[in-house]
This record gives sequence, structure tokens and C-alpha cells, in this order.
Amino acid sequence: MRLEGKKCLITGSSRGIGRAIAEKFLSEGAEVWGSSTKEPPDLEEWIGKSGAKLHWKCADLGNLETVENVIEELIKESGGFDVLVNNAGITRDNLSFRMTLPDFRKVLDVNLSAAFLVARTLGRDMLRKKRGSIINMASVVGLHGNGGQANYSASKAGLIGLTKSLAREAASRNIRVNALAPGYISSDMTAAMSDAAKDAMLGIIPLKRAGLPEDVAAAALFFASDESSYITGQVLSIDGGMFI
Repeated sequence: MRLEGKKCLITGSSRGIGRAIAEKFLSEGAEVWGSSTKEPPDLEEWIGKSGAKLHWKCADLGNLETVENVIEELIKESGGFDVLVNNAGITRDNLSFRMTLPDFRKVLDVNLSAAFLVARTLGRDMLRKKRGSIINMASVVGLHGNGGQANYSASKAGLIGLTKSLAREAASRNIRVNALAPGYISSDMTAAMSDAAKDAMLGIIPLKRAGLPEDVAAAALFFASDESSYITGQVLSIDGGMFI
């Protein structure tokens, strides 16, 4: 029970990686506040299974004008958080030469600007308490780029820069800030890929398999727990060796 007594906020946690992190944290004793634009269809059942340690907030983090108010409400409701996982994110893929400015901006709004606002608002409470762990969900494309994902890559690269800057600013108050950079992870998005595209991706992964959301959740648990108490400002790639 490595997160016993800890309160955690996980954005974008209705499915995929965010859901896996929420389930992992609950299994390790945490009290979890999840958020997404829509409730997961099995929310009542999930809350029942969690022993009432799961709470939910529907919120559109793409609406930057309301983000801080939403987080302030959650801080009051919870009494403050020990762990933040900035996981909410979207894609609007296209070649750069065809990408519209609204699609470019929307991805940066949700993936980067909202993450900044959530971390800033929640981080003020952590600064006061002089403890906390912030985990930002980056991506290998933020480190290496990817064709057709200029907006997504830029947002994740920006999130890495934000992570390192926040880590420097908050370390003196015992607040750690780290990032996870998943690679090819089995999800709704990757399920829509063609077999040829999947085979091409697997061909450059030394471990010869796609990652699972649970692989990312295990790394998030490490950064959330006291086991990583001397680690901050780091980016951990979870990519099966794709970019060795």
C-alpha cells in the first residue's frame, strides 16, 4: 500500500492510461479524484468497487477560463492533494502543411496550457504544505518528433520543458516534478491503426510488443510514491527501447 493516506488528482482518467493509473493508485491505498469531459459509463460500479475512495469531476480542461476554478473547487472538496497526474490530452493529427491554426492551438490548449494551469493552481497548495509530487504525461514524440503530429509533439515537448522548470522552482519546498514519456501503448487510438502501421511500429521496438496502460501506471506509481523521493526533473521513457 505505497500510497496509503495520499490524495491524488488524475486528469483524463476515464479510460486508457489515465484509467490504469487511477486503478493502480486505488489498489495502493490512495484516495483518487478523477476527471474527464464525460463520466465513464461504469462510474457507479467503479466507485462501489473502490470502497468510496474514488471521486469524480466532469470538466472540460480545454476551456482555459474555467480550469483554475475547477481545481480550486477540488482542493476545497479534498482538503488538498499529495499527487497530481496531468494526463488529459487530445490529438488533432495532420501534416503540418495542412494543419489548421485552430487545430494546432486546441492541442496546445488542452495538452500544455491546461496542464500548466492545473499545476500552478494545485501547486500553490503544495507549496504551502511543503510536500507533493507532480507527474506530467509527456510522450516520446515530445522528445523525438513525429510526422503528422506537429501540434501534439510541440505540446509534449513543451510539457517536458514545463516539468524541468517547475522541478527547479519547487524543489526547495519538497515538491518533486517528473514526466513520463510513453511510446507505442495499446489504446483506443492505436487500435484504429492499420495492421501495416502496427507492424512497422513493432519493427522498431526491441521488446517487439506494444506497451500496456499498466506499464505506464507502474511508472506513475513509482513517481507518486516515496520510493522516488530523491528524483525530480526527470523524463522517463516507457517505449520498449524504441529510442535507445
